[in-house]
Order: sequence, then structure tokens, then C-alpha cells
Amino acid sequence: MADIVTNSKARRDYHILETFEAGIVLHGTEVKALRAGKGQIADAYALVDDGEVFLHNAHIDEYSHGNVQNHAPKAARKLLLHKTEIRKLFELASVKGNALFPLSFYWKNGKVKVALGVGKGKAQFDKRDDLKQRESDRELKRVQMHYLKAK
Repeated sequence: MADIVTNSKARRDYHILETFEAGIVLHGTEVKALRAGKGQIADAYALVDDGEVFLHNAHIDEYSHGNVQNHAPKAARKLLLHKTEIRKLFELASVKGNALFPLSFYWKNGKVKVALGVGKGKAQFDKRDDLKQRESDRELKRVQMHYLKAK
């Protein structure tokens, strides 16, 4: 499962409540551009609309060797999920304060998949707490390694 594009802002800005794996409808030039690593999903979000899920604001660069039938870089793209998953996503996303966003694009059996996350936004102090926790964990590991080397 090799990541093509990841959303680094997602884990920093949201408490991730649940994740889903979804397929995505892409044109040939979009797949070729993603294969070249030309995409970004930092500002992307998903919406449930009339029983279907669409990914908005995901930028996939135009394929450099494409022709006049090249794709639109910021087009809305349909996500492929089962009806029960869509129903569950709709229920989770309709809760006030929850957001639906992509965590990453990755390859699975030759197809592009999207890891979709449902999350609640973090407050500024939550972000600082996460940073403090990460620093303390790093310091603890450093001390443990120093202790082990001293033996």
C-alpha cells in the first residue's frame, strides 16, 4: 500500500473518529498524473450529496503529455462506497462540528483508493498538547536509548 499523496494537515487539525476506504472515479490522464506524483489534497473535503459522495477541491495536475481531452485539475470526483457506508458517512458528517476529508490517495491492486476520514476539529490548545506529548515521547525514547547504551 504505497501512498501517492497524503494530507498532512488532517491529523494535525482534526481528531479522527473513523476512517473509510473508497474507490475514486478518475480519467486516464488523472491516473497518469497521480502515477507521476502530481497531486495535492491538503485543502480537499468530501460531501455526501443525494446518496453519493464527492471529493471537492482535490488538485490533480494536468498530465504533461496529455492532449486537448486533458482533465480539469480541481474537478469534483465521485467516490465509490457501499450504500451502508454512505449512510454511515452521512450520519457522521451531519453531526455539528464533524468534517469529512481525505487522508491519503494510495494504490491497491493497481487501482487508486482514497482513505477517507471523519473528524472533529482540534482547538489550538489540543494542537499544543499533541506537540508536547510528541516531544515528551521523543525525550523518553532518548533517555531509554542512553540508558541501554550505558549498560
